[in-house]
Amino acid sequence: MSETITSASATARYVRVTPMKARRVIDLVRGKSVAEALAILKYAPQGAAKPVAKVVASAAANAENNFGLDPRTLVVSEAYANEGPTMRRFQPRAQGRAFMIRKRTSHITVVVESQKEGAK
Repeated sequence: MSETITSASATARYVRVTPMKARRVIDLVRGKSVAEALAILKYAPQGAAKPVAKVVASAAANAENNFGLDPRTLVVSEAYANEGPTMRRFQPRAQGRAFMIRKRTSHITVVVESQKEGAK
């Protein structure tokens, strides 16, 4: 009745990047091996690449340290960015108007899964 755990996850909450921009970067690494995903994110010009890379590295570390999975066999099986709370401010404008400034946040989740060496 002992099931072996083959996946691990990591979540970064309240990251100060919009979910739309985070999803653009996450789409680059979904389905790739962890090493390949980190290499892609290292050279991605988007600002959201850094927090996404931290979450991917954290998920890989969780898999290795908590569940004893081999880091060379890890693949990014799931990755998504959900919307967090939005910080709102008012920008004073001409003639007594006020425009809303929205600082959006994201909750970034990455799940890595161990796959066999030859499997795709």
